[in-house]
Amino acid sequence: MSGHIDPTRERFGEFRRLPDDGPVHMLNLVRLRERAAYPDGREASGREAYAAYGRESGPIFRRVGGRIAWSGDIRLMLIGPEEERWDICFIAEYPSAAAFVEMVKDPDYQKAVVHRQAAVEDSRLIRTAPKPAGAGFGE
Repeated sequence: MSGHIDPTRERFGEFRRLPDDGPVHMLNLVRLRERAAYPDGREASGREAYAAYGRESGPIFRRVGGRIAWSGDIRLMLIGPEEERWDICFIAEYPSAAAFVEMVKDPDYQKAVVHRQAAVEDSRLIRTAPKPAGAGFGE
């Protein structure tokens, strides 16, 4: 079974149809391949390929106003399937949904994304709207 690597055309359309009313937080959960799967057969680990993606896409990410709002090391799946594991977890912040769309449509980003596609075995990318932090749950 193949993992979730890229959004479908339908889901990307849903993303674009949501209101663009402020900052967007994108929760990223990434499971890397042990060996990258480049279409041209080049050799790299999944981690090396993902690092190349970060280096090449970073300038575009920052140009559209993106920043990493939070990142952390995953230590334990306390609730959830024990066999499910994630190697990378972070929240990327964009000033708007339009900024995210601008990034993914950028020709240089589209060249860089080949590294992500080669590196990633499975992923989740969840759009959220940031809210002020509260003192308790559900606030």
